[in-house]
Amino acid sequence: MNYETIYQANKEEKLFGRYITLQHIEHLIFKYPYQVIGKSVLGKPIYKLEFGMGKTKIFMWSQMHGNESTTTKALFDFINFLHSNTTESNAILSNFTFWLLPMLNPDGAELYTRENANKIDLNRDAQNLSQPESVLLREVFTEFKPDFCYNLHDQRTIFGAGDTGKPATVSFLAPAYNDERAINEVRSKAIEVIVSMNETLQQFIPNQIGRFDDSFNINCIGDTFQSMNVPTILFEAGHFQGDYDREFSRKFIFIALLSGIQYINENDIVLNKIQKYLHIPQNKVVFYDFVCKNVKINYDSLEKSINFALQYKEVLSESEIIFEAHVAQIDDLENYYGHFEFDANNKSYQDNLKNTPIVGQIANFSIENGISFSSGKLVQFSLD
Repeated sequence: MNYETIYQANKEEKLFGRYITLQHIEHLIFKYPYQVIGKSVLGKPIYKLEFGMGKTKIFMWSQMHGNESTTTKALFDFINFLHSNTTESNAILSNFTFWLLPMLNPDGAELYTRENANKIDLNRDAQNLSQPESVLLREVFTEFKPDFCYNLHDQRTIFGAGDTGKPATVSFLAPAYNDERAINEVRSKAIEVIVSMNETLQQFIPNQIGRFDDSFNINCIGDTFQSMNVPTILFEAGHFQGDYDREFSRKFIFIALLSGIQYINENDIVLNKIQKYLHIPQNKVVFYDFVCKNVKINYDSLEKSINFALQYKEVLSESEIIFEAHVAQIDDLENYYGHFEFDANNKSYQDNLKNTPIVGQIANFSIENGISFSSGKLVQFSLD
């Protein structure tokens, strides 16, 4: 199967970038029979879509965290594929039933926050069920009795795929179901599908797939559903070089969704892929957005050379996400990487304060004939 061609044929062009709200997706939802299963804290509708008539039941939900929109885009790409009327899509619709919640946290999506309108992280509310969105998710799960759950998220740019020196563009997890992080038949089923998706993605982004930490937390929805004997897979859309709109990451999530479903459709689950799963490198916090090396500063009337790192904060401004750089670390950057790296070759750092970077400050500086930031925005970047 040519995944690249299939993706390009089914990409939902009306969705782009990081800021995806209910307003962006409602007209896409309305193309299909839908159900309003309830409302958010602020009264926004939460929609369910149902496709297929097969015996294998897959439950997917996206934007549990409102500022994690990449998988929502990929989910609509996948919906387009399901309705492409091809041999492959028709076979999947015949053999699977999908219940999809494209946006579980519409209030958080509007505000571009991780939490819901009550400032509660829904992915820590699986036991308390204190929020209407959490209750709805559990009610749909209980009614549907799925064979697999797909928990769709984004992860920050800080993660690398183990010691590869490459970003974790996609990460997976078969969540633990107990404190011992044991592997039973249920968890093994999730592991086997992850191994298949990893093997497919390695053809597109070799050494850029990570395995998320599996520390057990029963308050997390994936751990809860796994403990309730339903194989559950966490998807994390991460960073691809220069792709802050996460359009490339979106493609790889689509490929993972499609290839994983195909694997379930075409193979018996044999529960012998644990070692291959553990071979997927675990995520490590090893990246900053921007690393500046060999920068000359004046410190206590002495010249010295330093390295420092910048990290972007995502700021919602007039319905647009602004990437605002802040100084995150000075020196102590051994074993860290930058998505962008600049070697100043001992040229001077200048700003309007003390002519030295300060951790936490917004990036307002220049380096001679090199880079320049203003109010956190990159305005010049030269490797010359």
